[in-house]
Amino acid sequence: MEDKFKQQLVESGADVETTLKRFMGNEAIYQKFLGKFPNDSNYLNLGKNLEEGSFVAAYECAHALKGVVGNLGLTPIFERVSDLVEELRNKAPEEVNVERANEEWQEIKKVYEQFIAIIKENMPA
Repeated sequence: MEDKFKQQLVESGADVETTLKRFMGNEAIYQKFLGKFPNDSNYLNLGKNLEEGSFVAAYECAHALKGVVGNLGLTPIFERVSDLVEELRNKAPEEVNVERANEEWQEIKKVYEQFIAIIKENMPA
């Protein structure tokens, strides 16, 4: 993993140091998993389910995405997805604060797209 890539991740709020410990210091494996992240379907499915008002399915996608970004040390995404998970957890559709959920989704999109751009820029073609 190039220093530039690590620096961009760190400057964007990723916890690279702790995450590398989780990957037993193996930067190549960490980079491999980061490279797979843009193909994770939970993000797209989360947006689709929120748009459709399918809040139980949105919760499941958000919870899965939270686990993925947590394992990758993408803290800014993790924190925002965690807020959305809590908004959706164990609520009937009519109990969900739709405005708050949509605001959280907009924040998730910003940081998600930032990290996707960094990953795509730094992954070998």
